[in-house]
Amino acid sequence: MQSAQRERPTGGTVFGFPLKGFGFFTSLLLAFAAAFFTFFASTTIAIFALLAWNLLGHHAVNYADTYRYVGFPAGLLVLVVALPVFGVLWIRAKLDN
Repeated sequence: MQSAQRERPTGGTVFGFPLKGFGFFTSLLLAFAAAFFTFFASTTIAIFALLAWNLLGHHAVNYADTYRYVGFPAGLLVLVVALPVFGVLWIRAKLDN
């Protein structure tokens, strides 16, 4: 019997997913998806934190502040970091071909 030999990716991996060979559209999509997810995740956490703050401390802070002061800056920061990271991965894939 022959054992099946698994082919290892030549580039780096994150959680087993290869980081090599992303196209331009895929790189853009992944960068914006990361920013989109970060925006909604951080906004959700901030809304629940503000809910606890308002209920436990009898404060009256507006929930719309979570979008402006937490969600938007977090999403923008991730986008600013993710665009160059995925851009470099795309350029590496172009240079290897």
